[in-house]
Amino acid sequence: MSKQPSLDRIVELQFQFAASKAFLSAVELGVFTALSEGPLDYETLRGRLGLHPRAARDFFDTLVALGVLERDGERYANTEETGFYLVRGKPDYAGGLAEMVNARLYGHWGALTEALRTGTPQNEIAGAKNTFDALYSDPRRLKLFLSAMTGGSLPVAKAMASKFPWRDYRTLIDVGTAQGALPVQIALAHPHLACGGFDLPPVGPIFEQYVASFGLEQRVRFYPGDFMKGSLPNADVLVMGHILHDWNLEEKKMLLRKAYEALPGGGALIVYEHLIDDERRRNLGGLLMSLNMLIETPGGFDFTGADCIRWMREAGFSQTRVEHLSGPQSMVVAIK
Repeated sequence: MSKQPSLDRIVELQFQFAASKAFLSAVELGVFTALSEGPLDYETLRGRLGLHPRAARDFFDTLVALGVLERDGERYANTEETGFYLVRGKPDYAGGLAEMVNARLYGHWGALTEALRTGTPQNEIAGAKNTFDALYSDPRRLKLFLSAMTGGSLPVAKAMASKFPWRDYRTLIDVGTAQGALPVQIALAHPHLACGGFDLPPVGPIFEQYVASFGLEQRVRFYPGDFMKGSLPNADVLVMGHILHDWNLEEKKMLLRKAYEALPGGGALIVYEHLIDDERRRNLGGLLMSLNMLIETPGGFDFTGADCIRWMREAGFSQTRVEHLSGPQSMVVAIK
């Protein structure tokens, strides 16, 4: 008899949702913030979080097994990563993305089968023209969404600050900027740059509060507008991060044409996304993000670097390249 294949991978896949939810609940409960000042024993940590004793130890040890907590005997502590990125109030807090995934996307993904059968969104979009009308009409949801965008953009922004030749440019505007994580990080790293963020008017006060927390209000400006209806502001460099994947192909190409028109000769457009690898086999993050666009938007989808380069050249750009940034995310750079 031939050797039977292992069932382990199939079983593991069936329960990955549970591991994800344990982590998301830890962010929601403030586990990592509770440990920000140092290790705590089991009873102290459980009491501080207000957890029932029945499963608290299993919960904490699950987080140890997941690699997001450490344990020495009875004392629990943050890992280097969770202590740096998941303590609320720190400037590098990136937990906003986990908060939104927990509050919104986790439930919506339960309807993936229906989305695959119907091709229709499975979120709050009912009754709204698009996802953003629904999100931006509710101040609580808007703040959660913008904080999530900061969580997803911070590592990319820091990588871009060092990998792009900013010395050759004087001005930058981030299109669809959310709180402004990207222009803030670029401005911190490159004092010669005048930076800005372009987004819908309700974002303005949240953007300005975030920028002021870094003392950059004199160098990082908010530009109100709607990139689907009007032109884009002018700058030497325009950035579109997690923007194109929200829209259908015709709308993607329209936004790229607007960027081309807004840039001067020699100006640069940077598009960063969870780019799907060109062979569509390896970047699971990009493929899952594209399924997320099915759940979240009427026509959005993610794409490969080769796809983006082809659309950029159709818009008029001459020089293009793809460069990895952080994790599953890469940027496509186009020069006018």
